[in-house]
Amino acid sequence: MKLIPILSILIILMLSATNYAQRSLPYPIVDTGQTKCYDNTQTINPPQPGQAFYGQDAQHHGYQPQYQDHGDGTVTDRVTGLMWQKSLPNAKYSFQECVEYADTCTLAGYTDWRLPTIKELYSLILFSGKTGTSAASASPYLDTDYFNFRFGGTVNPGERFIDAQYATSTLYKGTTMGGNATMFGVNFVDGRIKGYPTSKDFEIKLVRGRNDYGINDFVANQDGTITDNATGLMWDQAGSNQGMNWETALAWVEKKNQENYLGYNDWRLPNAKELQSIVDYERSPTHTNSAAISALFNIPVITDEGGNDNYPFYWTSTTHDDGPLPNKAVYLSFGEALGFMERPPNSGNYELQDVHGAGAQRSDPKNGNPADYPYGHGPQGDVIRIYNYVRLVRDANTTTDVGEKENSRSHKFELGQNYPNPFNPDTTISFSLPAASQISLKIYDLCGKRVATLLEGRLSAGTHSVQWPAKNLSNGIYYYTLTTGLFSETKRMILLK
Repeated sequence: MKLIPILSILIILMLSATNYAQRSLPYPIVDTGQTKCYDNTQTINPPQPGQAFYGQDAQHHGYQPQYQDHGDGTVTDRVTGLMWQKSLPNAKYSFQECVEYADTCTLAGYTDWRLPTIKELYSLILFSGKTGTSAASASPYLDTDYFNFRFGGTVNPGERFIDAQYATSTLYKGTTMGGNATMFGVNFVDGRIKGYPTSKDFEIKLVRGRNDYGINDFVANQDGTITDNATGLMWDQAGSNQGMNWETALAWVEKKNQENYLGYNDWRLPNAKELQSIVDYERSPTHTNSAAISALFNIPVITDEGGNDNYPFYWTSTTHDDGPLPNKAVYLSFGEALGFMERPPNSGNYELQDVHGAGAQRSDPKNGNPADYPYGHGPQGDVIRIYNYVRLVRDANTTTDVGEKENSRSHKFELGQNYPNPFNPDTTISFSLPAASQISLKIYDLCGKRVATLLEGRLSAGTHSVQWPAKNLSNGIYYYTLTTGLFSETKRMILLK
C-alpha cells in the first residue's frame, strides 16, 4: 500500500468524488477533450438543432479526463482506473525492446508494468491538440500537465518533430507496406493511430492495473441495435448504406432522430474515441476476410481505389486540427488503410498498398472532391475519400435498454459544461438523470469553500438546468459539483467580469 499525501481541500473534494463511470462500466470511454465547434474550415459558435454542423464532438460531454499524480513517477486515470508511467525512458526502442523494457520495469516498486493495448493507450488521446508545422506551433494530443512529453528529434537527431509514435502490444493481423510485420501505435503529435513496422523506434508509456479495459461486451438486441455493456453505448447495427461528406453526415444523424430511428431520438455521430472502441483488432480483411469489427455489425463491401473488395472508412464527430486550417475530421478505417506509395521514390510510379492497417485512425477533408487527390495525400499517399460512411451511437441505460425502447434523451447521469464559460455574471448548468434521484448541486471557490447551493432535493428523471447569477463574487475559477446517491462529478468554470 502507498500513502497518499495530504492535499488541499479542493483536491480532496474533487478526487474523493465517486466516479459513476468507473464504478459501473468495465470500459468507460474518456472524453476527447474537444471543446470548440467547427464548420468545414474554422471555429464557429455552437450550432443549434436544425442548423448546419449541429451535433459535433464538442456538443456532447462524456466522462471528462481526471488524473491523479502520485508523486512517485506514476499517474492514475480516475476514469479508467489504469495507472500510467509518467516519464519517458532516455532512449527510444524497437517493438521487441519495448516488450523487454516493460518486463524489467520496477517503477514505484511495481513489477506488473506492461505495454498498453491500442485501446488502453488511445484512452489518453485528447483532440484539444493541434499538429502544427513545427514543435513551436504544435500542441500535443496528450495532457502534458500530467505526462512528460517530447517531440521527435529530441532523442534521435534527424527525426521529424512529429515522430512521437508510442508503442502498444497490439499487432496487426496482417502486414503493411509490402509485407512489414506491423504494430498499432498512437502518435501524440499528429493525433493518429497508425500501423508501424515493428523494427522502427518508439516512445514508451507503460501501464499497469486492471486488464479488462478495452474488452467489449456486445449484445444484439434483435431490433437493429447493439448494446456494449462494457462501454454503456448503444450502436445502430446497420449504419449508412453510402458515404457522405462530414456536414451531410451530421445532418443525416439529425434526420434519423427526427424519424425516431429504431425507436430512439437521441442518436449522435460518435466521437473518435467512441468509434475506436468498437474496432476489433483481432480481425482484418487478410486475416479473417472481414472488416475490423465484430460480425454482429453489418458493414458493406465497397470497391476500393484499386478496384478490389474492401470496407469503408467511418466518420466521427471529431475535428482533426491537422494543418493550416481545421478542415479535416477524424475517421476510423474498418477496412485497409490504403495509400499510394511511390516505388521507387521519385519515380512517378505509384503502388496502392495497405499502409496503416485496418483499425487505423486517420482524417479526411470535411468536403471537396476525391478526384482532386489521384495519388492520395501525405508521405504515404493516404487515399482521400471524403465521402465516408456513418454509424450511429447513443448512451444506453444498460439496465433497461436491452430489448426495451425508450424515447428519453437522459439515459445516464451526466453533468454538462456550464454555458457560457467564461461568463459574466450569469451562467447555466445542465445535467441529466436516468431516474428520479435525491441530488445536490453546489458551487465552490478555488479554496474549496462552498459559495452557493443551487439545488438540493429530489428531482425527476430527465434533463434539468439551473441558472447561477454570480453577481456578488469576484473574478476567478469556481467549481460546481453534482452529487446523487450513485454519482458525483465536479467541473470548472470561470467568472470573468
